[in-house]
Amino acid sequence: MKSIRQVYKIGRGPSSSHTMGPEKAASLVLLECPDADSYKVVLYGSLAKTGRGHKTDAAIADVLAPMPVEIVFCTDESIELPHENTMDFTAYKNGREVLKRRYLSIGGGDISVSGDAPKAEEVYPFNSFAEIAAYCKEHSIRLSEYVRRCEDEDFFDYLANIWDAMQQTILEGLSKTGTLHGGLGVERRAQQLMNQRHMDESQTTYENRVVCAYAFACGEQNADGGRIVTAPTCGSCGVVPAVLKYYKDEKGFKDKDILNALAVGGLIGELVKTNASVSGAECGCQAEIGTACAMAAAAIAELCGMGVDQIEYAAEIALEHHLGLTCDPIYGLVQIPCIERNAVAAMRAINAVTLANFLTFTRKISLDLAIETMYETGKDMNLRYRETSDGGLAKLYKKQ
Repeated sequence: MKSIRQVYKIGRGPSSSHTMGPEKAASLVLLECPDADSYKVVLYGSLAKTGRGHKTDAAIADVLAPMPVEIVFCTDESIELPHENTMDFTAYKNGREVLKRRYLSIGGGDISVSGDAPKAEEVYPFNSFAEIAAYCKEHSIRLSEYVRRCEDEDFFDYLANIWDAMQQTILEGLSKTGTLHGGLGVERRAQQLMNQRHMDESQTTYENRVVCAYAFACGEQNADGGRIVTAPTCGSCGVVPAVLKYYKDEKGFKDKDILNALAVGGLIGELVKTNASVSGAECGCQAEIGTACAMAAAAIAELCGMGVDQIEYAAEIALEHHLGLTCDPIYGLVQIPCIERNAVAAMRAINAVTLANFLTFTRKISLDLAIETMYETGKDMNLRYRETSDGGLAKLYKKQ
């Protein structure tokens, strides 16, 4: 299993698979063929269906500028593709083709070439939670210590930068008002949630409101092309920061505690990336928001000092109850239902930890089984519900 660095990446929204991935592919083409005087890029599958709303064309053109780029959105569903996010790059010099490459944007900002696995060093000896749990129990260590033993010596410094970036995204998102681009007329609501206190607000209402405000802040920054941290994707970037920011501010946890929580959450995210997918185009929103919720639940459980089995159960509950969740962004924008969905998942993560605290030893489903089920469910899901904007809310909204 690869480093958790693959899960947490600092970048710009609105989509890890539709902007960060294509940006990376364009950078590789530019590096390999710097003397080209023009380019052609053909986008297929979800990239073609929602690429305009996700600013895929702008991301690619910005990397290859100032050279002209012809971008083709190929929506022909009869073409057999190796992945739902496939793109072909062709470079030209004096009108002659000098380079042709096919890249797959596989989620979380990662890409592969012609179906090959991304080239990254394997740093974890185990690829299942069951194996990891057995190791931790045998050596009487926490999951965060397992991460520390496997990653390099600079990893927790890396996590500190990630945590700083997450907090900054929340602060920037809370400071802004106005309408998001794209034509839907979606107003920024994070600041309103943060400041509009209920007339007889209970502690539970306060928690829900503030956690949601933090999640909205990240989601709105992402939708506006702001700087965010994938966790595990851009579209699900608000879940983990929202719960950790709340627990730090309201429950007194220190930054060093948060870093351990991020490590455990990242471990769950990397398990999903290894054994399933975090791509909405490949497996629906269950792969993005479902994974983010599982990561957040595991992170909270680590903060609260729960044991390995309780952490597993919290993550499993969070993922299981997102099974079948579709990805149907209206207008291909990462706004509706994406922003609200981050807030709902953040609250669900807290609830999953509460259930795990009481019911861990009654559970029947392992986290590994939930991850396998999520992947199979995603592959069985109708293509229209996998980030194409051809079904669900996206389809019916257009009829209004």
